[in-house]
Amino acid sequence: MRIILLSENFPPEVGAPQIRLYEVGKELIARGHQVEVLTAFPHHPHGEIPEEYKGKFYEFEHYDGIPVHRTWIYPSPKGSFIRRLASYFSFTLSALYSVFKAKPADVIICTSPPLFLGITGYIASKLKRAKFIFNVADIWPESAVELGILKNKACIRFAEKLEQFLYKKAWKIATATEGIKEYMIKQGKKEEDVFLLPNGVNTDQFSPGEENKERLQSLDLTDKKVFTFAGRMGYAQALDSVLKAAELVQKRGMTHIAFLFIGDGPEKKKIIEMAKEMELRNVIFHDPVPVSEMPDLYSITDFSLVTLKNIDLFKGARPSKIFPALSSGVPVIFSGVGESEVLLTQNKCGIITEPENPENLAETVIQCAAMSKEEYEELSWNGRRFVEREYSWRSIVDDLEENLKEETVEILESC
Repeated sequence: MRIILLSENFPPEVGAPQIRLYEVGKELIARGHQVEVLTAFPHHPHGEIPEEYKGKFYEFEHYDGIPVHRTWIYPSPKGSFIRRLASYFSFTLSALYSVFKAKPADVIICTSPPLFLGITGYIASKLKRAKFIFNVADIWPESAVELGILKNKACIRFAEKLEQFLYKKAWKIATATEGIKEYMIKQGKKEEDVFLLPNGVNTDQFSPGEENKERLQSLDLTDKKVFTFAGRMGYAQALDSVLKAAELVQKRGMTHIAFLFIGDGPEKKKIIEMAKEMELRNVIFHDPVPVSEMPDLYSITDFSLVTLKNIDLFKGARPSKIFPALSSGVPVIFSGVGESEVLLTQNKCGIITEPENPENLAETVIQCAAMSKEEYEELSWNGRRFVEREYSWRSIVDDLEENLKEETVEILESC
């Protein structure tokens, strides 16, 4: 089958959408499908286009064996909402050039957000006479409104009308979570036309292994119980609550417990300053690392911290950082409610705490640090089996192929 993957983001950028697109593309190619990626020049998260792409409008390349068409984008990770809109629309328009450069296609899978890229995906499906699959990872504009990012009523009305248009025109909708899937069905999409395309993990790359003693020594974490937060440090992650929990642990004299923060994001500077003001000696900040280095950092991690703010919007969230941790045999402490809480509880591979409750988190961390070897190994093994069974990229692409079968039948019938 000939498949185009259309997304604003792709490696070498890091993040859940980038990894999902890369891994799905690699797996599809390995199964004999023709795959091309249409994306923007790298720009996330710092809003800077690398030197090798500056001054260009279009470039074709192969990224680890995947054919990639890149076009210009006006990068704007911060600043006013108008600047962000300008960034979204710049790629929405420039990506049309890649559509003309790409080979014929049977299916176009377009990732949202940004919602506006769905316009390009829909037009591309008409130009290529291909089926249009809208891959929705976040309900927009609802999420932007609830987070206070989008406030202009005219913009909201326009976005809502565009949202309904794209859902209606999509042949099928692929969703990142069960909550988004249910939302699509409530919006009038037939259940058989909505399927899951969730975040997953490369279970070969992320697997239980020996701890990296050099990493432990370099971070001064030898003989410590390490609780790691790895990923984007933003408003949604409620990291101030984690620091308050770390302070409570420190006041209890638990010197064998350490909190390791790995990553970057808009709240990082604020969180670092807050940790200094609180004089936290049990907190370490680490710069973001390539995905290839994360297995080493999980090897020195006892528990992975996944935290979210206590708002209804996140009840349907499945943070991507859950799956690499579990695949590495690292149990998850999840501060939140909803889908992720159910997944971890049902599969007995995580501990749940109340969101934005430092006292509850601190007590849970202390209890986990004292957990018996047998109990810990059971959590670890349960998590590994769970992701191997349901969230490896192989199993996810199995489901994707199953949902593309109807298209395959139609192609054969037309021959």
